[in-house]
Amino acid sequence: MKKLVIVGGVAGGASAAARARRLDENLEIVVFERGDYISYANCGLPYHLSGTIPSRDSLLLMTPELFFERFNVKIHTGHLVTAVNPGDHTVSVKNLKTEKEFTESYDKLILSPGSSPLMPPIPGADDRDVSVLWTIPDMDIIKGRIEKGRRAVVVGGGFIGVEVAENLAEAGVHTTLVEMQKTILPPLDDEMTVPLERELVQGGVNLRTSCRVNGFRREKGVLYVDLDNGESIPVDFAVMSAGVRPNSELAKNTAIEVNPRGAIVVNEKMETAEKDIYAVGDAVQVTDPVTGNATSIPLAGPANRQGRIAAENALGGNCVYNGTYGTSIVKVFNTSAGSTGVNEATLKKNGIPYRKLYIHPVSHASYYPGGAKMAIKLLFTEEGRILGMQATGADGVDKRVDVVATAIRNNMTIHDLEELELSYAPPFGSAKDAVNFAGFVAANMNAGLTEQVYPDSIPENSFILDVREEEETILGTIPESTLIPLGELRNRIDEIPKDRHIVIYCAVGIRGYAAERILKQKGYKVSNLSGGFATWKMFNEIGAYKNAEDVPKKKLNNPAAACEPCKCIDANGLQCPGPIVTVTKAMKDLQPSQEVEITATDRGFATDLPAWCRSTGNELLSMEENNGVYLARVRKGCSNEKSSNRRNAPGKSAAIVMFSNDMDKAMAAMIIATGYASLGHEVTVFSTFWGLSVFRQAGKKAGSRDFISKMFGMMLPGSARKLALSKMNMMGAGPLMMKHVMKQKNVDSLPDLIKQAKEMGVRFVACEMSMNIMGLKREELMDGIDIAGVAEFATISERSDATLFI
Repeated sequence: MKKLVIVGGVAGGASAAARARRLDENLEIVVFERGDYISYANCGLPYHLSGTIPSRDSLLLMTPELFFERFNVKIHTGHLVTAVNPGDHTVSVKNLKTEKEFTESYDKLILSPGSSPLMPPIPGADDRDVSVLWTIPDMDIIKGRIEKGRRAVVVGGGFIGVEVAENLAEAGVHTTLVEMQKTILPPLDDEMTVPLERELVQGGVNLRTSCRVNGFRREKGVLYVDLDNGESIPVDFAVMSAGVRPNSELAKNTAIEVNPRGAIVVNEKMETAEKDIYAVGDAVQVTDPVTGNATSIPLAGPANRQGRIAAENALGGNCVYNGTYGTSIVKVFNTSAGSTGVNEATLKKNGIPYRKLYIHPVSHASYYPGGAKMAIKLLFTEEGRILGMQATGADGVDKRVDVVATAIRNNMTIHDLEELELSYAPPFGSAKDAVNFAGFVAANMNAGLTEQVYPDSIPENSFILDVREEEETILGTIPESTLIPLGELRNRIDEIPKDRHIVIYCAVGIRGYAAERILKQKGYKVSNLSGGFATWKMFNEIGAYKNAEDVPKKKLNNPAAACEPCKCIDANGLQCPGPIVTVTKAMKDLQPSQEVEITATDRGFATDLPAWCRSTGNELLSMEENNGVYLARVRKGCSNEKSSNRRNAPGKSAAIVMFSNDMDKAMAAMIIATGYASLGHEVTVFSTFWGLSVFRQAGKKAGSRDFISKMFGMMLPGSARKLALSKMNMMGAGPLMMKHVMKQKNVDSLPDLIKQAKEMGVRFVACEMSMNIMGLKREELMDGIDIAGVAEFATISERSDATLFI
């Protein structure tokens, strides 16, 4: 071979050119790239928007001049290859600057045309302020808009969309991320995205999942993004990130096979169906080695490896590409998420039998400062084959994902994970690394030593046993669970029924397993909740995070926190509930008004500590986060502070129990709540049983439910607009007459009253027990509704000057 032509000079194309030159110094190599840049760091583009990568030039890894100087490769930027002519071994080329067209001959041809961003047919998407982030020029355009505007919407919650949203927020742009799927980041299963969605919202990004963009429109010069949930968001610019499509147009009029999704079909040597033509990168179909299915996985790592293989084979080699496992990772502010292999959704779709487990280890030895809790999900078969793994956390995620990716690639089993000898010193890991631990749990499952159950599959009529310590329950419990701490279990075993299935949980599953082994050897039928309460929270917080203003901020400052604390606590590395338990113990040694300073790395600490302070009567003076480490200051309250603070200040708080779903009573509740709030009162409306109908959102639907729950859902009013009157309902005529009179008298409707109450700061809480009984789910309620049990309401009522029952 004398001449190699490569179409595309980024990732796969550039790698192919460099590899070919190293193998053959005498070969003529010509590269055509339609853009103005080659071999640039496209994965780094979002980070220049925020200034995290300050230098634009650092993204330009190679210039055509430097490439020629180093590799003696002719690079033609601004040249579009318009056709491939296999019969005479030529390609048709157009110079985009001069419009001149010509042909170039080849002996071997490597196609690396990449992919292009999808632009869904959304009305108004061609607006001048709607763009994509795909190339250096795209980045320059968005960078310029950041300097002029402070409001943006990002459409699409994949890797690029999430990274763009994060970096826009870092740049001070008020950002909303819209994703039509239930959760962000499709490679991850729904529950594994919860820590990331929480981090996004805590970082200042408003999140709209299960939501589509209906269109973009201009009104008085302002760009609005209209969503299918009824929202209309004014923005200065929008970024589309709705996926990619392979650039396979060059396959037309050739024998090159293209699959139904437009990807070029190649064999294991990266050869197309046309002789002497290879294809690599985002444009090609690959094999998923786990399922054996053909798929498309546009990632930079595989593209570079394919480029090397194609170049070697074009020069007479015999290299094989063994498929793409989809190993990937993403950063969301101070949290990371990675995955390798397939996810649970893919296994279900393909009917592949599997087992799964959840663990929540610390990134390194818990006693060494700076450790962070991870959430790991491992998928495997009963024979021990590893199918996939997902992990989230502030530290150590990349290491664990890469180890498991290596294990899958080399056909290792869960037993190999048990036996891996991984580097260990306190700053870097644990004697039993997280990967080892996943292997231990998986092996125990396959050996029948433990039966794992999951939050969405707890058997009916189970006896749910909480084996945590009592102080841990302040952070939440699973409804209808019974508390018997592990240390008391053997002495209180008679309290556990033998005629019911026992489901045990602790904080992260370790104590639960110990309790499971105790009870199984006593003849009980027992399951351990995989990953404990931490996993349960993940399942029950899917879709819970929406508005940045609804979550505790990462930074809370109070001038009163300027003095030196009486005690400093290092809770770094402790996983939930460790930091809270440590604080609880420390506060017992302090006098009222003394202060304690706490550092912690647990991601839940930002929400757990404010809740703990409210429940215990202590005062949270300050909280700030820096590189994943939380620093908080708490002042100890007086012994009766939690009940006296408000009772000594009459008329400053009120609680309303809304039991009824009658329209007139609900209106009365909203009017009273708004009235109290207007006088500066702290108002909570606790909705239970029939009153839950007032908080239902029209058009919102829940997932799968049992028959009884479906019947309740059909019989209950679908929203506040569909409530009946308590008197003179007259088969529905009464409410219509009242609404007509209200409109004439300029009286606000019930939905408007609810909106006003929310704007006045009234807190709405739905009773969790009532929701469970009536089969209602969080997804059916209005946005901004909290869910809590009677214990939390009792605490609210105790603090209130008045509690009303409507």
